[in-house]
Amino acid sequence: MEKNSLKGLLVWGMLIAVFTFGINLVTRGLYNNMTKGYNATEFQRELEAGIIRNVEIQQNAEVPTGVVRVALTNGTQKAFFTSDVNEIEGILQNYSGDEAVSYSVADVKRKSLLEELLPSIILGLIVLAVLAVLVTSRSSGAGANKMMNFGKSRARLTMQDENKMGFKDVAGLAEEKAELEEVVDFLRNPKKYVALGARIPKGIILVGPPGTGKTLMAKAVAGEASVPFFSISGSDFVEMYVGVGASRVRDLFAEAKKNAPCIIFIDEIDAVARVRGSGMGGGHDEREQTLNQMLVEMDGFSVNEGIIVLAATNRVDILDPAILRPVRFDRQIAVNGPDVKGREEILQVHTKNKPLAEDVDLHEIARTTAGFVGADLENLMNEAAILAAKENRSYVMKQDIDKAFIKVGIGTEKRSRHVSERDRKITAYHEAGHAILFHLLPDIGPVYTVSIIPTGVGAGGYTMPLPERDDMFTTRGQMLQEIQAGLGGRIAEEMIFGDYTTGASQDIKTVTKQARAMVMKYGMSERLGLINYESQSHDDIYGGRDSSRTALSQNTTMVIDEEVKRIVDECYAKARDILEANVDVMHRIVEELMEKERIDQKEFEAIFSR
Repeated sequence: MEKNSLKGLLVWGMLIAVFTFGINLVTRGLYNNMTKGYNATEFQRELEAGIIRNVEIQQNAEVPTGVVRVALTNGTQKAFFTSDVNEIEGILQNYSGDEAVSYSVADVKRKSLLEELLPSIILGLIVLAVLAVLVTSRSSGAGANKMMNFGKSRARLTMQDENKMGFKDVAGLAEEKAELEEVVDFLRNPKKYVALGARIPKGIILVGPPGTGKTLMAKAVAGEASVPFFSISGSDFVEMYVGVGASRVRDLFAEAKKNAPCIIFIDEIDAVARVRGSGMGGGHDEREQTLNQMLVEMDGFSVNEGIIVLAATNRVDILDPAILRPVRFDRQIAVNGPDVKGREEILQVHTKNKPLAEDVDLHEIARTTAGFVGADLENLMNEAAILAAKENRSYVMKQDIDKAFIKVGIGTEKRSRHVSERDRKITAYHEAGHAILFHLLPDIGPVYTVSIIPTGVGAGGYTMPLPERDDMFTTRGQMLQEIQAGLGGRIAEEMIFGDYTTGASQDIKTVTKQARAMVMKYGMSERLGLINYESQSHDDIYGGRDSSRTALSQNTTMVIDEEVKRIVDECYAKARDILEANVDVMHRIVEELMEKERIDQKEFEAIFSR
């Protein structure tokens, strides 16, 4: 609220308070002249003493109450309130003193209806007037300002002296940083490129899975170049009101031209740059108008004007082709998950301010976190630091990181949950079946942890394998071995108990999905050959339906189902043979699990060496 509005509110509040106080004074004015400590008993004592000369009784509207005014022989005036004027009048009538006392009883003085309602009416009018003034000031002031700013850009501007980020703060993305260094160099020394007739890219789009560091990279580019940095999300452009998004795009680029050279960063650009023609509103969709304005603006500013648009998305496949063409977004830089070396560099960044114990080996952590991106690693170390703080330690130990790894990867262990001995034994054999296959099959594993402690995801236990290397591709043999390991729990239950439980439902779902992908997506079925059956009707790049591909025939669908079942059945038979050959090891693993509830890699491998 503005200062003037606040002052006006205070003034009106004070006026209302004064007026209310005045009404109270008027209402209570009848009793303001009461004599302190004077009452009917004192009046009767003075009457018998013969010092009262005259008495006047004024009745109230709430009869028989009233006020008794007394004039003494020495000229003093007194008054008191009585709850019964008839009683006072009786006392005067029965008075038999030497000196006669004159008294009078005045009739009840009644106010007119207007006099009774006038104070309330005035107070109500004042309150209404104050409310009207406040509502008018807000609607004409703040409301008008809000409407004026509705079409303004919501981008956050970070000036060069505020942005302390640099490439030194970005780890594990060496190739990506190398590609962006020339953009930084252009922003620092544009004349060098212009003299050679070079055209610096207008737009660069960073593509990659969530958490890989796309936003961090954009901030680092701006920090290295020491230029203003406009950051905004794609969803900030889109509103339910037609034309607002386009207006915000115009305002954003207008502000960027005033602060050139600068960088505009649009995070999650797929929220506004999705392929046109696929919206519910057709060509008049507000989002499409916003995209059209963005295309115009990116064509509108000069090539070497010093404005570079960076964008980030993990859905480049749904972006409109018009925005990906040269002179708009000239380049696509893939920001993928880090390898072992990259993960170790990222861990060094995130442990810079965390005291580590001597048993913490960042290289080992990097090796055991295959598939983790930068955000996952930051979360892992943060959870480890929280666990260390709970233990009132001033440093992070390996056991903290191990617990955090389980918490992040599997879920929080529920040690307080009561589990019957029967269920613990079933879970132990189930997990032992998984673990043996992970350990013995050559292309998967080895086993990192086996546990029969329930977790937050609803599982009775878990077996966590440990990838020894980062593989860019997955072979057919690896996929078959993963299916075998996934069936190990169900097979172990059936072998030991002659029955099986519902605990393998998620395993069966995962195995079926893997086998179906081999047949329909990766062309790994000899009967069906190198044909992709995964999607038979899809949106083309312009948002329309592709009718050139027909639905699967009944015969093809039947063959797919047969192939999926064949793969699962063959993997089941091979996995059962392995488990039957190692049933003694399975019993030893179960004994260890029933005693300790969780065993690590060294303890697990020691069981096989007995």
